[in-house]
Amino acid sequence: MRKKRYCFFGGLLTLQEKWLNKMGSRGYRLVRTGKLLYEFEECEAGQFQYCVEFIGEKSKDSAGKYHDFLEDVGYRVFYKNINLNYSLGKLRFRPWAEKGGKIATNSTTFNRELLIVEKENDGKPFQLHTTFEDRIRYCRTLRKPYLSIFLLFAVIGILMRAWIWGLLALPFLVPLLLYQAELMRLGRKARSEEG
Repeated sequence: MRKKRYCFFGGLLTLQEKWLNKMGSRGYRLVRTGKLLYEFEECEAGQFQYCVEFIGEKSKDSAGKYHDFLEDVGYRVFYKNINLNYSLGKLRFRPWAEKGGKIATNSTTFNRELLIVEKENDGKPFQLHTTFEDRIRYCRTLRKPYLSIFLLFAVIGILMRAWIWGLLALPFLVPLLLYQAELMRLGRKARSEEG
């Protein structure tokens, strides 16, 4: 039996990952995704685990190679959108992205900013980023969009002397500070394990 759920998590990757793992623990395996759609089929409870990976900063080529690498390792991988964009012909500028990913279109990584990665549950925690250096690098990647947008609004507000731009910057400050705190925690943990 198949089960369809319509949800939108936006940039709340941890929440989406927890929800997918909860569905897996209840005996549902992800088989298809859409803009809002998550389609599941019944399986043995707890048989599969999920990770959600942000790849919005990658170029189309780089994202495709990473997708193929994960599948070659034995994982099932689904592309997922991070935004709700229902029009055709969209173009998005991502100043924080790598060279080939700064401009995203429908034919590149637009609406394909996330990977949902599935593996069979072997009793071990499922992490795609296992070393401290890798986790720190990934956390910096997650922080970049929020830092860029926060700084953009803050600078416009200062230059125009308009407090409304400062208010627009505030919602981006919360995830920025959360990722910064996580970076500091990972840095302390890495230093303590080195020494």
